Amino acid sequence: MILGKIPLSFFQTKNVQDIAHNLLGKIIYTNINGQITSAMITETEAYQGPEDRASHAYNNKRTARTEAMYKLGGCCYIYLCYGIHYLFNIVTNVHNIPHTVLIRSGKIHTGIEHVQERRGIHIQASKLLQGPGNFAKGLGIDMNLNGVALNTNHIWIINNEIQNPTIIKTQRVGIDYAQADALLPWRYILKD
Repeated sequence: MILGKIPLSFFQTKNVQDIAHNLLGKIIYTNINGQITSAMITETEAYQGPEDRASHAYNNKRTARTEAMYKLGGCCYIYLCYGIHYLFNIVTNVHNIPHTVLIRSGKIHTGIEHVQERRGIHIQASKLLQGPGNFAKGLGIDMNLNGVALNTNHIWIINNEIQNPTIIKTQRVGIDYAQADALLPWRYILKD
């Protein structure tokens, strides 16, 4: 066991917006084939399951793809977007309440050489983990982690205290189909 891992109970509270907000500044680690990388989480989006038109689980839609969303909070929900990019979400709440937090961006903490190998040596360090597809690719996150708990030796999150952080709340991105729910200020950005 790695010391300092955030307990799964952190993810098992009812307010997904609070969790999305409180994840900012925390450090996520991956250990993929012995390559350890980590990043500070700098941007998140909350998705509130059955009542959120932007959620894959809107109206309690349950498919093979969304099954991980219905697990106990504290595991990964990974999906392939546009057949190109894996997107990494954290399941929150309790069994059968499909709330998730999409991790949209991060700042490299350790393992930049592995991130560059996955993303490209020519990309500026500050841009390596910008955007949810780039974040997942840079940390080596793919369908192999779908449903995996965030306290394993493959993926975990630790606390990282930031003094007086500036956090911006705004609308989520790329969900115009969600009608009024697209306007909800459930996107959280940690400013430098």
